[in-house]
Amino acid sequence: MFGSGAKNITLSGKEELKMRSSQVKVGSTRAAHRSLFYALGFSEEELKKPMIAVVNAQSEIIAGHAHLDDQAKMVKYGILAAGGVPVEVPAIGICDGIAMGHEGMKYPLASRELVADSVEALINGHAFDGMVMIPNCDKIVPGMLMGALRVNIPTVFCSGGPMLPGRSNGKDISISQAFEAAGRFEAGKINRQELTCIEKSACPGCGSCAGLFTANTMNCLTEVLGMGLPGNGTIPAAYQGDRARLAKQAGETVVRLVKEQLLPRDIMTLSAFKNAITVDMAIGGSTNTALHLPAIAHEAGIRLPLSLFDAISHKTPYLTKLSPGGSHHMTDLNEAGGISAVMHELAKLNLLNKRCKTVSGKTIGAVIKNAEILRPDVIHSIDNPYHKTGGIAVLTGNIAPHCSVVKESAVAEEMLAHTGPARVFDSEDEAIAAICSKKIQKGDVVVIRYEGPKGGPGMREMLNPTSVLAGMGLDKDVALLTDGRFSGATRGACIGHISPEAQEGGNIALIEEGDLIEIDIPRRKLNVKVSGKELARRKSVWKCPAPKVKSGYLARYASLVSSAAEGAVLRVPGEE
Repeated sequence: MFGSGAKNITLSGKEELKMRSSQVKVGSTRAAHRSLFYALGFSEEELKKPMIAVVNAQSEIIAGHAHLDDQAKMVKYGILAAGGVPVEVPAIGICDGIAMGHEGMKYPLASRELVADSVEALINGHAFDGMVMIPNCDKIVPGMLMGALRVNIPTVFCSGGPMLPGRSNGKDISISQAFEAAGRFEAGKINRQELTCIEKSACPGCGSCAGLFTANTMNCLTEVLGMGLPGNGTIPAAYQGDRARLAKQAGETVVRLVKEQLLPRDIMTLSAFKNAITVDMAIGGSTNTALHLPAIAHEAGIRLPLSLFDAISHKTPYLTKLSPGGSHHMTDLNEAGGISAVMHELAKLNLLNKRCKTVSGKTIGAVIKNAEILRPDVIHSIDNPYHKTGGIAVLTGNIAPHCSVVKESAVAEEMLAHTGPARVFDSEDEAIAAICSKKIQKGDVVVIRYEGPKGGPGMREMLNPTSVLAGMGLDKDVALLTDGRFSGATRGACIGHISPEAQEGGNIALIEEGDLIEIDIPRRKLNVKVSGKELARRKSVWKCPAPKVKSGYLARYASLVSSAAEGAVLRVPGEE
């Protein structure tokens, strides 16, 4: 593991540690390597200490990441205080909100693999001893978790924290209201001045968008998986003192983990992933977790079939109702006791494995032992849940033989079971044009296909069409189906991840305009009311369309990516 020339190096006082970084620092054949370290200002004494990568995804294009340099500075203080040497290195990131609704949305999910690959290359190329990951937004968090399992060195996650909600007309709002305002404007429900007021008020400062969307769901799940310290997912970015203390603690923690050699694969076990799915169902997190958790687990050789998500959902009570499914935001969840309070409540039903390890040095059971619900209006008890089953449902049927996923907690009661005529579009852009032209009627089922992992390529999020529908007041009357996916900010009867996807000849490619679509979320069914014989006839004349992208990264991605049912991971040629 440590290569030739590795030897015991003093960590602090009487403690000694055989370090991975000895590969690039120790022995006569590493004289040139040391020369390069000296060029960076390293001292001889620092070369005897653990070298910790501070993987910082800061950038000036993502509101959730613009402030991460402050977080990194505090992490480095903690590493130094504990006897390590921090080395800040970069990670890329794409803002899903800015990428939304145009060709740029083909890249965010695909960028998850770039994040994981860059972590692998950068960390292994320089033989770091440990890492502190500083992500905050959508695909960066799972990409870093994938990278952590892949390189498997001591790692702590220290995210940037959620954004505070904005205020408009005396109510808390977030980015989802800004997207929906477009639909309200198109429907004539608000004027240009009101639209401008909302767009300037929705995002008051840095942080991951204020509701329980994908970024905040994944940051919360770092706590449940054991990779983030308590509060990592819920302490707001604006609470600078609290986040600074958390960041310093993360820096100190990673040095201890290097000494103990507690590794990500020791922490992120099958039981830990089951815990994460359970909490995800209890809080009604983003449907994107059905892509990300299987992809993360894949890096550890653990399989998480979507049937497991549905089985866990059936026995997990839904305890919080956060935006977009409700009016509360992450600040409310933080005030209510955070993820530890949610886990403490779930543990009363023996739904969690409390023996799972965490980076804190404690088991999950010890971490949540003294947690309590501080705002019962935000976190309900197991005796008074919002719903007896979890927030996400996995549907199957002749449209989705493998799977489809819906955020049940964000669906209006009257749309849980719905039958309506298909309105078929072969791209998101065509669907948005039809919606904005008021060509979609109450009762319709909008079908958007050829937007899956291969067909998109990149499995675009469909927040624009869903938000416009919601803003027009049609979220209780119109359903939307796609082999693409939905933003965590989506609400309504929006069913994504349909697999097999259209580009692979899935039955969603065979739906015709006017076919009756039957949706039954409580019974987990999604069908087109067409006979098997007719579907077979249509399949016999179906022809796979040419790839939409024929060069560059997206073309390579499309050639390697697996289905949504498997987490849309990149397959090594020959891998099953």
